[in-house]
Amino acid sequence: MTRSLTQSMSTLHTWSGLLLGWVLFAIFLTGTLAVFDKEISWWMQPELADRSSSAAEAANAAQRWLAAHHPDESNWNVSLPNERSPALAVSVGERRRGSGGDLTHLDPVTGETVEPRKTIGGNFFFRFHFTLNMPRLLGVWMVGFAAMAMLVALISGIVIHKKFFKEFFTFRPAKGQRSWLDAHNASAVLLLPFHLMITYTGLVIFFLLYMPAAVDALYAGDRQAYLRDAQPAGAAEPSRPQPQAPRGPDREQALDAPQAPLVALGNIVSQAEAHYGRGMLGGLAVSNPGHANAEVTARPVLGSRIELTKGEGLVFNGATGELIRAPQASRTSQLTQRVMAGLHFAQFGGYPMRWLYFLCGLVSSAMIATGLVLYTVKQRRQAKANPTFLRLVEILNVTAVAGLSVACIALLWGNRVLPAEMPGRESWELRVFFGVWALSMLHAWLRQPMQAWREQLYLAAALALSLPLLDLATGGLDGDGTRLGLLTGVVLMGLLLGWTAWKIPAVVAARKARAASLKGPVQGVSS
Repeated sequence: MTRSLTQSMSTLHTWSGLLLGWVLFAIFLTGTLAVFDKEISWWMQPELADRSSSAAEAANAAQRWLAAHHPDESNWNVSLPNERSPALAVSVGERRRGSGGDLTHLDPVTGETVEPRKTIGGNFFFRFHFTLNMPRLLGVWMVGFAAMAMLVALISGIVIHKKFFKEFFTFRPAKGQRSWLDAHNASAVLLLPFHLMITYTGLVIFFLLYMPAAVDALYAGDRQAYLRDAQPAGAAEPSRPQPQAPRGPDREQALDAPQAPLVALGNIVSQAEAHYGRGMLGGLAVSNPGHANAEVTARPVLGSRIELTKGEGLVFNGATGELIRAPQASRTSQLTQRVMAGLHFAQFGGYPMRWLYFLCGLVSSAMIATGLVLYTVKQRRQAKANPTFLRLVEILNVTAVAGLSVACIALLWGNRVLPAEMPGRESWELRVFFGVWALSMLHAWLRQPMQAWREQLYLAAALALSLPLLDLATGGLDGDGTRLGLLTGVVLMGLLLGWTAWKIPAVVAARKARAASLKGPVQGVSS
């Protein structure tokens, strides 16, 4: 209580940022990469080709294949090609969230099957972003705790740094601690609204898990009752249930309906695109195909608008093509939560918005990294610093920042180096990622901090810059625009990592020169 508010906030800022800064960097970096998760997945399956087929043509090709190979199935699922993922894939039965192992990829023009390699894809970065590759519930709680620490660090940082405008334009290079402080402050002030938005909306996505008291009090713990009330008006009317895979006697009764040819799915796509926009359909779900009670649900891609409406769709009569049900407007409370989620996921605005989020994510990651480094730089100048604890922090800094960067690029290398037909490829890709990350910690422990920083950053740069050569050597570089764009981004990141590693000796030299100038009585006073 004897300390000032600014001093108390400074201590809170330091320790909340340090103790969870390593986790926060991993969350922000993988979240930044997850902005282009579908593009990464597309690159990691080079056997798939972009045939520039319209969604209607692809839907008709999928219908012909499903009718020929699974005419008696009660449910068909079609994943349509779109701008971000030009692949056409089908499956049968009730498709559960996260299960993609039973997908069959088709050529959208000829309808022939395509066998791409198995891979964890870019979806790995998305899952890691909010679960840290832990069991889902535990991971969500861990990430939520880190997000709360991020909010604490942001708010305490606002209290500490009152001269926002001045700090935005202040950067003094090659000045040791002062340079790290300027870089940390400038990156924090530049994107402060983004930092607050992305952290808070990340917590809002799982508000039922993090803040259950209100729902438990109003609905006596019945979450389903809350979800029914939060649905759009009229969405829960029992006149026409949502199509789903029937089971047992229900399935037999559904298949006992009179035979009726299924309307061309391309016509359904054309009607749905008139509602959502051209190229904005993500997939189709067909129940009871070949029967009079068939229904087709056309679902949009996540990105048609800022409101994140996952799971909604237009429902059509599968025999006549008549529109049965259109999605209703969201209630106010549900709309608020969905807009918050849409802001976090950046599923709107197309590629310009995605690139904006990607660049903001990189700056946010840099802010966290410079904050971690700043702590060690300041502690080295303190006579009372604990050398054992400082050494541990330095090892974790190198591992969390440089080591994770190496591991992310190594995952892309593993996708190309591992044999395409290798059993359990997804597990081996995971082993490559976590194995390289573990080796980076060992390397940081064996080497001096500055040497470890330089060597790991140079390694990450070398892997990134040579990835196009590896792609060419393995036959993956075929001129596809999406894949070439991803490789260009990786090369640019490699140049940035190489420049950072190259600048480290200049920083070290500046610090040594400053220390030499402070020899004698002046040095003791300044310490």
